[in-house]
Amino acid sequence: MLDGFERLSIETAGATINVAHGGSGPPVLLLHGWPQTLTQWHLVAPVLAERFTVVLADLRGHGDSSKPQGGEGQAAYAKREHARDQVEVMAALGFDRFALVGHDRGARVGHRLALDHPERVLRLALLDVAPTLFVVESTSHASAWANYHWYFLTQPYDLPERLIGADPDYYLRWTLRSWSGGDASFLDEQAVAEYARCFRDPATIHATCEDIRALVGVDLEHDRADRDSRIECPLLVLWGKRWRSADLLSPWRDYARDVQGRPLDCGHWLAEERPAELAAELLAFLS
Repeated sequence: MLDGFERLSIETAGATINVAHGGSGPPVLLLHGWPQTLTQWHLVAPVLAERFTVVLADLRGHGDSSKPQGGEGQAAYAKREHARDQVEVMAALGFDRFALVGHDRGARVGHRLALDHPERVLRLALLDVAPTLFVVESTSHASAWANYHWYFLTQPYDLPERLIGADPDYYLRWTLRSWSGGDASFLDEQAVAEYARCFRDPATIHATCEDIRALVGVDLEHDRADRDSRIECPLLVLWGKRWRSADLLSPWRDYARDVQGRPLDCGHWLAEERPAELAAELLAFLS
């Protein structure tokens, strides 16, 4: 998949990041969500590559990127460390400033990158995600049910690792189907097979659990310290209204100065259920 995109590995200070890139024009970085890989962009990236240099990266701990040990407090999986990886990846490719599109976990990395490195990010698009601090501080029965995996995957090592590891393919496919609203037939089976190849690796299962543990630990510390900081660049927020009925523009207005966006008629997997519509929205925004 992603024919015509060059593959390479880039060494950063803390990890080896698996990258694909292609196209020409202004640079845009695409960051995937959990439990997927850069393959999730296989329908959108070629469209964007007609007008942009498109860079896709597996986050550390995911896909074919390296899986460092989390360390004390899962510090290695802080979104701050993820963001530093991506700044170094883009610099290695010759890009000091770029646009960024993040989905799910990649959106949280994008949020942190825009706060820590505002001079790097020209425009930011965040897909189907609410601010971490907002989610934690406004938890209700409905939000806890929707984000159950936060509470499951953050249990102490190695409870979630053992339970998921008993049948990782089932857990992956259940998640893909559940977060699409019950019907994931739109997903390309070749893409799902790629997600499964990476996810069934015990190192990936552990790393992705560490990533979520960091989300409600060290990431919250960073987010609380930056409570009054704002995303300075233009922000586009898109979400699947069949997965999230709430208006996500409202919470993001407290975290950014210039926000626009709307829901799409789909579940959580925007890039694969509504690729043409998403690509059109991104082209209009990024241009």
